[in-house]
Amino acid sequence: MNNEQPSHSRSREDWFTKGLKERLPSEVRESFSEQQLQALKVAFGARRWGKHPVDLRGTLDLWRWRYYFVLLIGRNRRELTRREQRISRVMGALSLVGFLLFSVLVGLLVLYVLKSALGINLMPNTSLGLWDWLKSS
Repeated sequence: MNNEQPSHSRSREDWFTKGLKERLPSEVRESFSEQQLQALKVAFGARRWGKHPVDLRGTLDLWRWRYYFVLLIGRNRRELTRREQRISRVMGALSLVGFLLFSVLVGLLVLYVLKSALGINLMPNTSLGLWDWLKSS
């Protein structure tokens, strides 16, 4: 069999085929047919997205069943459909509103505790009881 492969065919090889051939001994490297390479790709479940900054996988044993979990976090490199882009924008906006609301509530809480610690009473005979609870803890 001819070990030389035409340059146009070599440039069309996908990342899986290139990676597989790099790991094979030179005498076997070019012996696979296109059909065999495709079958190997399917058999190995080739996925390009292998490395993530956060890749947490594990199993939980609860009573008689085992559950698995996977948490992957990384940059999204997929092409999104229009619908997915719209959902992404809405979720981003909701996340921003949620974060701002949480930040405002925490800020107001801190201001209230500081006001109470300084003994400032804006409304006589009115208290949330938070300062008294914090002092007793």
